[in-house]
Amino acid sequence: MEFLTDSFMSAFVLLWGLDQELLQIVYVSLKVSSISTLIASMIGIPAGFFIAFREFRGKRLLITVLNTLLALPTVVVGLFVYAFISRRGIFGPWDLLYTQKAIVIGQVILIIPIVTTFTISAISRIDERYRKTAMTLGANALQTAWLIIREARFGIVAAVVAAFGRVIAEVGISMMLGGNAKGFTRTMTTAMALEYDKGEFVLGVALGIVLLAVSFGVNLCFNFMQGKARV
Repeated sequence: MEFLTDSFMSAFVLLWGLDQELLQIVYVSLKVSSISTLIASMIGIPAGFFIAFREFRGKRLLITVLNTLLALPTVVVGLFVYAFISRRGIFGPWDLLYTQKAIVIGQVILIIPIVTTFTISAISRIDERYRKTAMTLGANALQTAWLIIREARFGIVAAVVAAFGRVIAEVGISMMLGGNAKGFTRTMTTAMALEYDKGEFVLGVALGIVLLAVSFGVNLCFNFMQGKARV
């Protein structure tokens, strides 16, 4: 118990003193996770909207595949991307391996199914009469789409929040594709894993506190937005 208490006390000292190594790790984590979430949202939201409102052959199969990919292990994504960007891979000459770009690529692949599936679920709950009424009143396809997205905005934002939470807490992709290079590709989760391997828990505990604080802050903002919109 004393060991745990000492670790927490030392971690709070690091946080209070704004340790430079800790800040750099947090910055890298937030940077790659935010970029990944943004790119995945730009792809997943339109894809989810299209799938939800279009009838085409294989739609049920596609949705089943997307639902299956929700449980996609990070190490599988890491191996898949590694095969393409390693020196012997197709994109080897681009020198992407062990860079932040490699982490972003892997994380985007990981969370596109999350954003797409949750967007499909959010939009499918919208009454079909919204679309028919808008088109009857003369709205074009873009205006109708915007109306539907506005009605489903909380579900869509929830999809983005879930995707962000998935990537900021993952370790497999960041370790395999980023290489855990100090000051460059070291994220909060890979740093925590490294500190555990070294038997030094102070920095790991501090990063764990920051990770929980970031996750709590994101969800608090989302809940606040929901509350304000319903007033």
